[in-house]
Amino acid sequence: MEKELINYIKENDLKPFGKSSIKSEKSSIFKTKDAKSIYNKTINLLENKFNFHDSANILEFFSFSNNKDILSKQNYFKSQESFNFNNQFLKNLKVPKPFWNPDYDVIVVTEEDSTFKALKQLGCNVRFIVNESDIVELENQDTIQVLDCDNFIQALERIPQTIFLNSLDEAYLERHIRNLSGWLNNLDILDAQSLPQNLSVLVKDLKSLFSLFDKSQNILLTKDKVEDALEMIKDSISSKVKELSISGDSLLQALNKGTLPRELSEIVRVSIQKSDLPENIFIKSVPVSIDEKELDKVLREQSLNQFSSQAEKIRRLSKSIVQIPEKIKQLETELLLFDFKSTLNLWMKGKFFPSISENLTLKLSHNEFLINPSPISFHLDNINKCSILTGANSGGKTTLLEHMIQLISYSYFGLPVKGDLQLPIFSDIYYFAKNKGSVSKGAFETLLTQLSQIKSGNKTLILADEIESVTEPGVAGKMIAASADFFINKDCFLIIATHLGQEIKNVLPKYARIDGIEAKGLDENNELIVDHNPILGKLASSTPELIVEKMSKSSTNEYFKFLYDYLKK
Repeated sequence: MEKELINYIKENDLKPFGKSSIKSEKSSIFKTKDAKSIYNKTINLLENKFNFHDSANILEFFSFSNNKDILSKQNYFKSQESFNFNNQFLKNLKVPKPFWNPDYDVIVVTEEDSTFKALKQLGCNVRFIVNESDIVELENQDTIQVLDCDNFIQALERIPQTIFLNSLDEAYLERHIRNLSGWLNNLDILDAQSLPQNLSVLVKDLKSLFSLFDKSQNILLTKDKVEDALEMIKDSISSKVKELSISGDSLLQALNKGTLPRELSEIVRVSIQKSDLPENIFIKSVPVSIDEKELDKVLREQSLNQFSSQAEKIRRLSKSIVQIPEKIKQLETELLLFDFKSTLNLWMKGKFFPSISENLTLKLSHNEFLINPSPISFHLDNINKCSILTGANSGGKTTLLEHMIQLISYSYFGLPVKGDLQLPIFSDIYYFAKNKGSVSKGAFETLLTQLSQIKSGNKTLILADEIESVTEPGVAGKMIAASADFFINKDCFLIIATHLGQEIKNVLPKYARIDGIEAKGLDENNELIVDHNPILGKLASSTPELIVEKMSKSSTNEYFKFLYDYLKK
């Protein structure tokens, strides 16, 4: 499955610093808007734990499928339980921002039309060679890379800054080095960590090319250095001329010839020679001056030699450099996998993989939507296909329904849950959430229409939360009992949270069970004391008297006190 996962990452172009959006092509088992909302809430719990946005997109690879796939996905996650790596350092990685640029201009030349077009597509600065005059224009270029120029090879060989390429892959390799420079800090961070072997090898391979960023080979000669040397030459000549005695005849002969006297010319020559700079960049006169034209020529040749040397170094490492784009892609893939596996491995600790069963059973299960959840145990089977869930407001009836969707979501991804879970392979899950707004005239009719469209069978789970709110209480209990009876006979599993336990009790369908979440009283803070774990087979009151008691004790309003005393009587 690891190879399939890698292909999935590449096919969807997922990257550590990307923000891809992947839409599932598979049909969801959640058939109502309310069910899909809780599913999304469940997945968001996991997605927020990853360091990279696109790591969460890998979850889509494990989306809903059949029984065999669930088991194979479980096996994959079980195989990752030994993947114990700290991944907190991933937060320190930054979006790569290339900073390196060559100190020289690069132009690629060719005489082949197809090569010219290919170089253009690569974004290279390319020139098409037609005749000798095109080559003459190249002499002022810093670096010339030549590809497929058989007719002009001899003319190009005479230009010292020319480098001949063997293939298109070698053209303007500097673009790959620039791309690598953006990863310099990230690779240093990664190299200091404990990593899986394949990721560690990639990091070291890419770091081995960091020498290409070294610009320590500075130009040996600069105009400032020449000007500083000129002052030293003048000082040397001045001090030695003071010791010099020249005869009048010798001076007269030198002036007639327009030259320096032999003795003075020797002083100038020796002083220039001691500077260790090329003699041709100075005009041998008194005072000595710089030959600007010669200096510019020397600096230009020196620059070309340095550029050619650096370009030649890049050419020698071309086999490694051309692999940079592919290795960076591999690095990105490995980083996503590392984040995905290490994050889930930490999250899976203390959890257990569900088993496939004909019954729906959870023991000591913890709801991840809650900060300090109470362990919940509950089950449905062929004897009790339906639970009529009763109990206090804020007791946990809605939470239990959402907990079911949470558990099923994780299970179908092949992931473990906290607690012991056995469940059928549901293909259709319907959740009708509590109506939170005003009830329209057509709400009851809409609900009945939705219920009529349920695809029933033993692969169907129906969760309903206080659906009685869309019609009058007198008929609501009968409607719930009748609906439960209908879908039980269609072999569906149902959990129906309601406040109408008393009304339904007398018309309870076969294979249905009334369960209760009880409120036991008020604590010292006047908050309800609730056992969130359902008591199977027991009707629980919604305990409005406890709510009234709470309000009477926390307020001086005489209405609340009167109401509380009245209910007590």
